[in-house]
Amino acid sequence: MTSALNHDLIVTVVRKGYAEQIVRASKEGGAEGATIFLGRGTGIHEQKKLLGIPIEPEKEIIFTVITTDKTERVLQAISKAGQLEKPATGIAFVIPLKQVVGIVHQLRNLEG
Repeated sequence: MTSALNHDLIVTVVRKGYAEQIVRASKEGGAEGATIFLGRGTGIHEQKKLLGIPIEPEKEIIFTVITTDKTERVLQAISKAGQLEKPATGIAFVIPLKQVVGIVHQLRNLEG
């Protein structure tokens, strides 16, 4: 295992169709990439119905592993690109990582 005391995970949840612009903005902010998942939301702003049947809106969830020195810059880029300051557009939050594997390219960049 690799220590990840200097890495964070930025989790971003946005409406379907916005993930690509979030990833593009995070790369411009210093991230090297991201992983995109599909999901469904149940927020208070998404209580829509079709013929009386509740519709669960599709969401995209973006995981971005980032070194802590870039976290604030990337988070701001994500917020701006996703217009997250507006209601019902999405959410982003940061989780400190305790351990991580599979970031060999990042570790090589730090060494040399």
